[in-house]
Amino acid sequence: MKKNIIPIILKIITIVTTILLIIFAIWLIKLGILKDKNLLIEYLKDFDILAPLIFIIIQIIQVIIPVIPGGVSSLVGVLAFGPILGFIYNYIGLVLGSIIAYYLAKIYGIKLVRKLFSKSSVKKYLNYTKSKIFALICFFVIFLPGLPDDLVCYIAGLSKMDSKTFFIILLVGKPLSLLGYSILMALY
Repeated sequence: MKKNIIPIILKIITIVTTILLIIFAIWLIKLGILKDKNLLIEYLKDFDILAPLIFIIIQIIQVIIPVIPGGVSSLVGVLAFGPILGFIYNYIGLVLGSIIAYYLAKIYGIKLVRKLFSKSSVKKYLNYTKSKIFALICFFVIFLPGLPDDLVCYIAGLSKMDSKTFFIILLVGKPLSLLGYSILMALY
């Protein structure tokens, strides 16, 4: 009996969390915060000590619901919190968002992914899952800036890639990418 209730509880938690994140994202979009990095930085400053938590939640949302490019929000993190704290907050938010995206794809499948991304992009990256080097492709997409790493997190969830492999790719590839953003902003 207890074994049967745990998956149900996890699904309920996932659904409630997703709904709350969607509501929060819609509210941020209506405020215009997700379209203007300066407005987002000012918005974060209003939250003082809670600003890092708000920013981490925004990073989680932008992975799950790809509204703004991840590079833009990563730069905002560095601008708002500096290169070290910006890196840390970006990393926490993006990794958590990527893990959630992976599991959302595992739970809800291709229908969800097709609602979030273009049909041609989904088809293209699904074809890569048939390759023996999909894990390597996944690593490079997560590592290199400007590539659809949010989509690839969902695609990894649709693929036969196990969670351990995905986590290793994410934990190694994401900090390298964010380090590049942090260094560029520190030099700028």
